[in-house]
Amino acid sequence: MTIDHEFAELLPETRRALLHRIAVAQSEGRAPSLVAAVVRDGRPVWTGARSCVDGHAPDQHTQYRIGSLTKLFVAVLVLRLRDEGLLDLADPLGRRLDAPREAADVTIAQLLTHTSGLAAESRGPWWERTSGELRPERADLLGDRPVIHPAGRRFHYSNTGFALLGAVVEELRGAPWDEVLRREVLEPLGMDRTTSQPQAPHAGGWAVHPFADVLLPEPATETGLMAPAGQLWSTTEDLARWAAFLLDGDERVLSAGTLAEMRTATAVPDRDRDRDWGLGIQLTRDNGRQLFGHGGSMPGFLAQLWISPEDRLAAVVLSNATSGPAVGATAADLIRIVAEREPRIPEPWRPLPEAEADADLLALTGLWFWGSAPFVLRLRAERGLELAMADGPSARAARFRAEEDGTWTGLEGYYDGETLRVVPGAGGFGAADTHLDVGTFVFTRQPYGPGGAVPGGVDPEGWRGL
Repeated sequence: MTIDHEFAELLPETRRALLHRIAVAQSEGRAPSLVAAVVRDGRPVWTGARSCVDGHAPDQHTQYRIGSLTKLFVAVLVLRLRDEGLLDLADPLGRRLDAPREAADVTIAQLLTHTSGLAAESRGPWWERTSGELRPERADLLGDRPVIHPAGRRFHYSNTGFALLGAVVEELRGAPWDEVLRREVLEPLGMDRTTSQPQAPHAGGWAVHPFADVLLPEPATETGLMAPAGQLWSTTEDLARWAAFLLDGDERVLSAGTLAEMRTATAVPDRDRDRDWGLGIQLTRDNGRQLFGHGGSMPGFLAQLWISPEDRLAAVVLSNATSGPAVGATAADLIRIVAEREPRIPEPWRPLPEAEADADLLALTGLWFWGSAPFVLRLRAERGLELAMADGPSARAARFRAEEDGTWTGLEGYYDGETLRVVPGAGGFGAADTHLDVGTFVFTRQPYGPGGAVPGGVDPEGWRGL
């Protein structure tokens, strides 16, 4: 049974292509059911579903267990604590929590980025399929070999690490993590169908036999202290709201600036060069498109949420099968289908406001030389600057944000966080002897011009032929 709901102005052929994609995913993946949604510019524009039960299919209000998508919610709670000054990402865990000795020295940032070195799973039997009562204390989260890599040295995904982050939230807020989540995040965003326990209508979890078309029901366990790693249930409607928030922020919950920080790649990438991690957020590339989000799985359920900031598109896919290709790359494919068939229309070009067309800043634009390499400096909105190689891409290209003290701070690439200063010449900003100091590197108006400010000096005989 297929259902296609139209929310906005997607073209009929685009909706048909989306519906075809999830139908193939459900059929070839042998999923009992599958429901999906697409979000464009912060609004749901399509949702569709496919089910093996004639006359019945899930809709945007049907709950599925979302597994490790839960980690995105926990990460937002941690960054709220950071923004309020209640913790620092460099804090060792033991400073904020009565933590097990083996984990006391790992930092909050390392837990968020899966670089803590902690083991992937908790003590005891398979935590996803056993009661949390088997792990009643925080010390029970760590097994006989809790640390398996040096902290900060490499990426190693750790469910246990996020269980400990949930404990930090509880310690600093004085309430269960899911109660904090409901009060501080879900209610402000209108996500009343995202819960720690299933609420009707919800899907049941199933395992599909690998070699026969038969089903086995999966248990829906209460995971206790491991819940921050994968306990939540949600719907495509709620997760569409969540995707819109992750893209643009909401000052009631978390600013756009902090969310941008969360999706900045870490210094210790995964060995898969197409995949990286930010602060609790997974980063990946699909057909040249940069995406962020997360995947999730629990016994009986698979989930995916991916967002393309360039296209301002997001897709959610939820299924009630333990394994198989039913979800896989489907969410990324839904983004690709819409982006290719209905590419985003650029905003109209507009000139800068008159107040930003500063004569001194205009005098800085144009060609500059780093040694003999030509660069172009451009003036952008809000007095920002953009430095780019004149004749092709360069690792030294970057955008810079204007600061109140008259300097600029790099926002990306080699100069990320570095300072750009303008050193006026004898005749002011427009003088030929003006130079740029970018993280101590000097950019001049001429390539090694005489009398320039290049450290080490310039040969007095100047340029010559052989």
